[in-house]
Amino acid sequence: MEKRTPLYERHVELGGRVVPFAGFLLPVQYKTGVIAEHMAVREHAGLFDVSHMGEAVLEGPDAEKNLNAILSNDFSGMPIGGARYTLMLNERGGVVDDLIVYRCGEERFFLVLNASNTEKDVNWLRGHLRGEATLEDISDRTAQIALQGPDAKAMITKFVPEEALPKKYYSFVEHVSVAGVDCMISRTGYTGEFGYELYMDPSGAAAVWDALYREGAVPCGLGARDTLRLEAAMPLYGHELDDETDPISAGLGFAVKLEKPNFIGKSALIARGEPVRVRVGLKVTRRGIIREHETVYAGETEVGKTTSGTHCPYLGAGYAMAYLDKASAAVGTQVEVSVRGRRIAAEVVPLPFYKRA
Repeated sequence: MEKRTPLYERHVELGGRVVPFAGFLLPVQYKTGVIAEHMAVREHAGLFDVSHMGEAVLEGPDAEKNLNAILSNDFSGMPIGGARYTLMLNERGGVVDDLIVYRCGEERFFLVLNASNTEKDVNWLRGHLRGEATLEDISDRTAQIALQGPDAKAMITKFVPEEALPKKYYSFVEHVSVAGVDCMISRTGYTGEFGYELYMDPSGAAAVWDALYREGAVPCGLGARDTLRLEAAMPLYGHELDDETDPISAGLGFAVKLEKPNFIGKSALIARGEPVRVRVGLKVTRRGIIREHETVYAGETEVGKTTSGTHCPYLGAGYAMAYLDKASAAVGTQVEVSVRGRRIAAEVVPLPFYKRA
């Protein structure tokens, strides 16, 4: 039985087409459709219910030490109010999940986990904790709303003084009142656009949603969330990341600190050496749409597989991400992608496809 988020009734009232996703009932789109929602985020501001995401609190005198031992990034000296993207690796160097860590205090961290992996992640973390540290799963007690787009600041400052908002990308303020609701607000997002993510008690989610909706934020569903993240070339677990894929091949080396003391997966990453396949971007050069799990060819030689692909509304063309043999991964390389027996011409292009000016 799928769960309902605290905003389920709002989605129904607004005409959202609700579907099961990651154990929840969520809107895939509203009446305006995916393209209109996508463009609203690029040009104005969109509103997303992301209450299905997992949240946990790690605290104790050894909390930081555990993060450094279990996760790939370095959290030593991370400031309170700072956020960091990181990966949780298995002993083979594959990705258990990618997540964001927020430092709320010297001994207290807030973790945001992928919805479909929450139970797995919590069990993995608890199974590797050492010393004085405890992990509490607070997913059921946390709602999350994302406000994304160039108008996001203008909208949220109707309720919050600008000086009370987080200033830098990947920073946050823990206690901010929005429409009378105590929220944690972070300068993060999964759209490639300027924006905020707001965390609150589920009882306050509807009030925050309604306030931002009245200011003109456009409700957006899972469909637009996926096209936006693909346009911004952001990896998605189960597509670009999985238990066999290492973060270096995925182009996420910035979040892997091999110079720090040992962490789970470090020795395996070193043993793997330079990756033989790497994540690249593909742009369709003629007609057609590329999806995931399609075979990529250079001439008649198979050189890789796609992981995500669609038509990107803002860019007006078909794009995909893929893992290709390094010899065929240079920008400008001409390839073909087999889609239902038909070859679609594409070119290797730089990532991300879209980057906010």
